[in-house]
Amino acid sequence: MLRERDQMKSGWKTVGCFCCMAAAIGIQGASSDVAAHPHVWVTVNTEVVFGKDQSINGFRHKWTFDEYYSSFAIQGLDANGDGAYDRKELEQLAEINIVSLKDFGYFTFPKLAGEVLERSAPKDYWLEYDGTQLTLFLTLPLAESVASDKVKDFTFGVFDPTFYVDFAFAKDTPVNLAGAPTGCKPEITESDPAASQVSVSGLGEAFFESLDGTSTEAEKYARKISITCPAS
Repeated sequence: MLRERDQMKSGWKTVGCFCCMAAAIGIQGASSDVAAHPHVWVTVNTEVVFGKDQSINGFRHKWTFDEYYSSFAIQGLDANGDGAYDRKELEQLAEINIVSLKDFGYFTFPKLAGEVLERSAPKDYWLEYDGTQLTLFLTLPLAESVASDKVKDFTFGVFDPTFYVDFAFAKDTPVNLAGAPTGCKPEITESDPAASQVSVSGLGEAFFESLDGTSTEAEKYARKISITCPAS
């Protein structure tokens, strides 16, 4: 097990990818230093993007990673040795993370009347490092826009189906609406009260090993965002 643990750590340093780290856990199995969940913490700011026809086209995410993951992920990326990390130096790391998001549903789960909507591949993405924390910016389009008359039935959540990454909406302006009709506003609903009484860390490693990017259990613990607009 120690050898497997060393191999995982070596692999993580190579890619610096929080999605890949989650996959490595599932492949290698549990050990004393990976049994607890979550392992990576992300603060979320999300902008829901409306089109000119007042339909919902997708999301613009800002995901800020915890200091531990951030310091780990940037190792070896300061190509010019100036102590700073510009967008070019972080470009490959951003690409690796974006490519791997597909297997985890892009950590974004939009629904219309309870049915999960298809998302297109992310675009306009990059990483920034402020000296302490990494932040990933990305635009995630919906495969098909949600028509203005159906916005009332639209909801979404941002979470990791494997519980490896903890996504928490920012305390200040966690969700904004870009281009929405006047008077529309986001509404955040807390997680299922019954689920919130259960400690995630107490669910047991066998439970976590059974999860993958298609699992739905984590949705019970995630906040749900809906959009309310004035009656026309």
